[in-house]
Amino acid sequence: MKRDFVAAALAALASGVSAMHQRHAHEQLFKKGLNETAEVCVPGCTTIWKTITGEPTLVVHSTLTQTRTHTQTLTVTSTHKSSTQAPPPPPPTTKAPSPATTEILVVPTPVVRTCPTPGTYTFPATTVTIDKTVTVCGATSTAVPSGTHTFGGVTTVVVTATTVVCPVATTQTSGTVTNSVIVTATQVCSTAGTCIIAPMTTTVSTSTVIVFPTPATYKPGTYTAPEQVVTVTKTGYVTVCPLTSKGLPTSTPVPAPVPAPVTTHVVPPPAKTSEAPKHSPSQAPPPSSNNGGGGGGLVSNNDHLGMTYTPYVGSTGQCKGSSQVDSDIAVIKKAGFSVVRVYSTDCNTLENVGHACAKHGVKMIVGLFVKASGCTIDTPDIKDQIEKLAAWGQWDLVELLVVGNEAIMNNYCTPQQLKQLITDVKNKCSVKYKGKVTVSETLNIWQQENVAETLCPAIDITGANIHPYFNNGVAPSDAGKFVQGQMDILKKICNKDVITLEVGWPSGGSNNGLAIVGQDAQSIAVKSIREQCGNRVIFFSFENDLWKQKGSCGCEDSWGLGSAFGIKAS
Repeated sequence: MKRDFVAAALAALASGVSAMHQRHAHEQLFKKGLNETAEVCVPGCTTIWKTITGEPTLVVHSTLTQTRTHTQTLTVTSTHKSSTQAPPPPPPTTKAPSPATTEILVVPTPVVRTCPTPGTYTFPATTVTIDKTVTVCGATSTAVPSGTHTFGGVTTVVVTATTVVCPVATTQTSGTVTNSVIVTATQVCSTAGTCIIAPMTTTVSTSTVIVFPTPATYKPGTYTAPEQVVTVTKTGYVTVCPLTSKGLPTSTPVPAPVPAPVTTHVVPPPAKTSEAPKHSPSQAPPPSSNNGGGGGGLVSNNDHLGMTYTPYVGSTGQCKGSSQVDSDIAVIKKAGFSVVRVYSTDCNTLENVGHACAKHGVKMIVGLFVKASGCTIDTPDIKDQIEKLAAWGQWDLVELLVVGNEAIMNNYCTPQQLKQLITDVKNKCSVKYKGKVTVSETLNIWQQENVAETLCPAIDITGANIHPYFNNGVAPSDAGKFVQGQMDILKKICNKDVITLEVGWPSGGSNNGLAIVGQDAQSIAVKSIREQCGNRVIFFSFENDLWKQKGSCGCEDSWGLGSAFGIKAS
């Protein structure tokens, strides 16, 4: 998995969560890769900015409403310095003198501007193009009343007393120049609960807008800030206008209500009452109806629709035998899951998993896996998978066919290539399969204009992988809220129903800001997801993959959800 740029965080605010949304990469088959820039921020990312109106962290409060957008990214990939630029004098709409303004511009970080006197200010649009990933020190503003206030730092949640070492943004002032610097801080969190690492504190005598530094990471691309017209009635007004990736929303959308469940449903085959899960959803699901093998049944009648499954021995990565697969599917069924998602045709997946699913009454989401070797129907690996899918005789088990897993994100396919591959797969399988087809990409990929306009007409439902752990502002208890917010945004992109094809939380590895790891944290996160949207997501994954390298997050082998669901692999 890889984090993506800050612009996506603005979209994530639709769910009420200010956090960067995730990306992830299966660098090996079905392997989750973390941020290529790693999890550790080393000292040295310094942003220098100047102001002609006084200390930048204390400015006179404005009568206009301030919106706080706080995005923290705890990675540093390069040193980036800002430049101070003065925009042309804005035309005032009052008789007040035309004020000079100070523009604090860090490319492509949010544009912070100070309007020293009353009047109407027009700030021109800004466009910035970067060709490599950069992490810079941005700015956050918040309005506070008189008194002593604590702000900034890094907030985390610990389950026991522990020493936390993490990068934080702070300020250093020398004369009239204030440096925003990312440094490594060590703090002892003496008790379980919320712990704030290296916060800043100030005391103000009147209502004030505080501006303080926060780190932000941007991936290659073009970023824009729209023209901004601001009418100021008091002196010292500070406005912060973020730059967003071209083609993405340039403002924070209003939080959307949780949509009603889609009308199609998966009905688990009859099971003994004793097998029903004890955990019930926070809201009663709608009545169920069986859609057969048409691929439309993508909502369960409980709070956990499906589980991802790969027929590999967890300790070695070798292929499981048919009896082991049968035992696993029986356990998945007993835990109350209606669907299993498989990614490919290797290890006799279609035969062994298909047979077990038919035996135990579990539906399937089948997949065609795309790797670096190519993205056409003539690519040998893809050709082999398509032939096996076309020849397979159990399409009545299939609820959905997924072509590629993060193939665009990994640069294995262009949107046009993936669209053509979808068409070719449909043509090959259409004699026996009449159901729905989709792809699985992350939200930031779907938000790219060329992706949406190319793929939306080619798919029947919007498929995405959403992993809240890779967003350092999301605590385990907020995981469900975050996932639901991402799904709300996805719904609007193609105006089609949405299914989350991977969602989970690691039980081991490194803490990522508020996203702490551990068995307890995993259980809390899974519970949150189940309560918010569990009947429309596929949980990742059935068991820990101990054969994988731990990766820079230390978590690659720890995504098994057995403990959270009370299940045990063979």
